[in-house]
Amino acid sequence: MKARIVLDRDGVINQDRDDYVRSVADWLPLPGSIAAMAALSQAGHTLFVATNQSGIARGYYDLAELTAMHDKMRALVRAAGGDIADVVFCPHGPDADCSCRKPRPGLIDQLAERHGSLQGAYMVGDSLRDLQAGQARGLRPVLVRTGKGSLTEAQLAGQVWSEPPLVYADLAAFAHALLTQART
Repeated sequence: MKARIVLDRDGVINQDRDDYVRSVADWLPLPGSIAAMAALSQAGHTLFVATNQSGIARGYYDLAELTAMHDKMRALVRAAGGDIADVVFCPHGPDADCSCRKPRPGLIDQLAERHGSLQGAYMVGDSLRDLQAGQARGLRPVLVRTGKGSLTEAQLAGQVWSEPPLVYADLAAFAHALLTQART
């Protein structure tokens, strides 16, 4: 059976920055991430991106720049032979009390409204809030050690999980494991 996979963006697909990814020039894919996404897509898995983007609320960039970053991401994946089914984002700051900012599951809900239930899909992230948002809607948690993932790994033991998170070095390692498992 082909999987549905929800990916966080910064730290999973592209390099994360403490001073925020503010422009298309700042948006740099992590080694192997684009090829991994293309391979997953080519194998019939459906890819979604769900990302907190508080840089908009903070005034670091605007919606047009964020759209340009996502256009670059989609173009790179397309050029590698893959597809991203949908990209959703939360533009609010951490104090906005919105329903879409992870760890709340609003972004997962948006994807489910557009594409049907995501129960049982994978939620791939580098932070606890990514995994918590997915778990709130029955997604299987996957932590990658890129971005903030190595720091997050130490926090996993103190959490209650319906299913323990799988942990991989990066998105490419997760993709390899999923694609290898599919062949056996």
